[in-house]
Amino acid sequence: MSKLRVFVDADVLFAGSASPSTQGASHILLVMGELTLIEGLTSEQAVIEAERALEAKLPAKLPEFRLLVSRALRVVPDPTPMEVRACAGQADPKDLPLLAAVLREGCSCFVTFNTRHYFPAHGAIKILRPGDVILTIRQTLSQL
Repeated sequence: MSKLRVFVDADVLFAGSASPSTQGASHILLVMGELTLIEGLTSEQAVIEAERALEAKLPAKLPEFRLLVSRALRVVPDPTPMEVRACAGQADPKDLPLLAAVLREGCSCFVTFNTRHYFPAHGAIKILRPGDVILTIRQTLSQL
């Protein structure tokens, strides 16, 4: 069985590193990536967005955030303008680069709290909240 390829949005990165609890789904997903139970990916854009939000709201969490990202995720380059244009109409305009990166990297799952911002035509990708990904993983493991 191959690992689940999970692309993590900036809001999930923020929640996973900013939360005082280690029990939240966002944090658990990052830990699963760190343990290589899943293949976690994100884009340069998502990392920058999360860093800016942490810098503005919780600057003391930045070192922990950077450590988590370096251990748990593979940061991929942002998509080219042509890759973004190919996704036109499948997400809110400001979110198109993230969707383009998800599709380019062949991820089966895009984890975000903003599920209503995305409506991909590509049938192989699921747009899920962190808790839903944890439930999916739990169901898969229970069938082994």
